Amino acid sequence: MKGKDLINIGIFSAIYFVIVFIVAMLGFVPIMLPMLAVLVPIIGGVPFMLFLTRVKKFGMIWIMSIIMGLLMILTGMSWPPLAVSAVTGLIAELVFRAGKYRSAAMAVLTNAVFSLWVAANYLPLFFAADKYWESRKDYGQDYIDSVNKLMPKWMCPTLFAAAFVCGIIGGLLGRKLMKKHFEKAGIA
Repeated sequence: MKGKDLINIGIFSAIYFVIVFIVAMLGFVPIMLPMLAVLVPIIGGVPFMLFLTRVKKFGMIWIMSIIMGLLMILTGMSWPPLAVSAVTGLIAELVFRAGKYRSAAMAVLTNAVFSLWVAANYLPLFFAADKYWESRKDYGQDYIDSVNKLMPKWMCPTLFAAAFVCGIIGGLLGRKLMKKHFEKAGIA
């Protein structure tokens, strides 16, 4: 990997994180919290697909995925997003490499696999809820009760499935926008 590759990873990680951060602000409304597994993969699919046009070396997607997990820890989330992003980032890397870093279909699938890290942010709600809410008492009991009603145990796999499916939608949207706008502008 060269300096240019690392710069691309840094730039696109920053763009993607800003999108994640803005969308995550919607989570302060209880009904919107589970929607983050839908919105982040769709909206984030656009810059991620643009990033994939720059990926030509093994490890770039994996590094970006780990950066997302680390940023979640730094913003107060627990360790599951880092653990999941390390695994799904590697799988996404292998998927894109299987398409020889050129396949549009594999790029869309790569976005879907990459997007699974988003659902990992919810794991503490399902497996360590008391500890999770202990650190977020200032959200208020009404908020906590509302989120707990919205997040029964069966929602855990549903959120991962939603992130994957919406990752496909985001990948397709990103491909369409790249073709329509970015290629005309000479960006992609």
